[in-house]
Amino acid sequence: MLADTNTASVDVNSPKSLFAAIYLSVIGAAVFIVQPGFVQGLVEIYGFSEQQAGYIASAEIWGLALTTVLLALGGHKVSWRLILKVSIMLFALGNIASLMSQDFTLFSSMRFLAGMGSGGLVSLTFTMIGLTQRADHNFGYLIMGVLTYGALGLWIMPWALDTVGMNGVIIFFALFALSGWPFIAHTPDSGQEHLQVEADAIDLSGVLRWCAIVAMFTYFFAQGVIWAYLFLIGLNGGVSEQGVANGLMLSQFLGIAGAFVPALLGNRYGRIIPLTIGIIGGSAVLYALYGEFTAMLYAVTVCVYNFFWNMTHPFLLAAMASFDQHGRVVVYAVAAQMLGLAVGPAFAANLLDGGDYARVITAGIVIFLASWVLIMVPLFNHRSKARSKAIDIE
Repeated sequence: MLADTNTASVDVNSPKSLFAAIYLSVIGAAVFIVQPGFVQGLVEIYGFSEQQAGYIASAEIWGLALTTVLLALGGHKVSWRLILKVSIMLFALGNIASLMSQDFTLFSSMRFLAGMGSGGLVSLTFTMIGLTQRADHNFGYLIMGVLTYGALGLWIMPWALDTVGMNGVIIFFALFALSGWPFIAHTPDSGQEHLQVEADAIDLSGVLRWCAIVAMFTYFFAQGVIWAYLFLIGLNGGVSEQGVANGLMLSQFLGIAGAFVPALLGNRYGRIIPLTIGIIGGSAVLYALYGEFTAMLYAVTVCVYNFFWNMTHPFLLAAMASFDQHGRVVVYAVAAQMLGLAVGPAFAANLLDGGDYARVITAGIVIFLASWVLIMVPLFNHRSKARSKAIDIE
């Protein structure tokens, strides 16, 4: 294994290690979580078309997805701390290089580079949290940390774009990346010595594990379709720019509340019921975004949507961790998650019809429902095997 020079052992369950993983994860998600405002800046300040902005957002997520796939295949052979250092440098470099040209192709390439850095941070920090003793709880805290940043970011985005412009926003992302460097020392250098199997982990068949991974891809494919254009959907529905920003900012706080549900409950009531409520509820509320609507209705809709999304995400991750006893499913699931987010914005861009977002919303709803069907198959099988195992023990 390619190792870092500093390989001091770290307790992944310690407060310092958990905070480091969460902080680095926030950096990794820094652009994506404020993507609606970022896309709006690309359109209004840099002059890209709405379709071009969607493709740029997709390029960044493709970079993120590529890194997560590579790490899923070979990340266990390389020092995690070394990967984190390279990831921070790539993210910072990609952002700084984005300032040099507003040519569509070159700018997209630089966002792809920044996305590769994000991917290393997100993939490893999610994997680290998956190694902890209370994965449901800690994934909830991680999502809460990301959303707290997102709430503040979306709220001040219109002000930031007016005050420092898109260049200032991108410089902030680069500096934010570099601020994570000191926290790398508090992260583990590999996962082998820290592997802690979920208490309810059961080795499902290969077909069922891949069904779960495809479900993860499908769920975040739908998220990518909706999230990238949520700001523009609000403007298209007749809400002012600041009204949209306020609604999205409030939605992040509801997202924090949603993430607090698994942090509080853990696996007390299983995962079938919470995931059913989260996925179906999150898709159903999108019906309110067809046509024109008030700022109040938009705010309520995105708040409910974000609540269900961020209640669902930790339960999904913890479910993945329970589908095998070696921690590999959750690694592949994170890669699938990023691939879904990468495909979504570009797919949605192809559905745009003269500024009409109805087809984008419909696609998001349908794909969300498909993800629910897919994840229920391994979940019911897991529950059946868990009950049989309990009977055998008795």
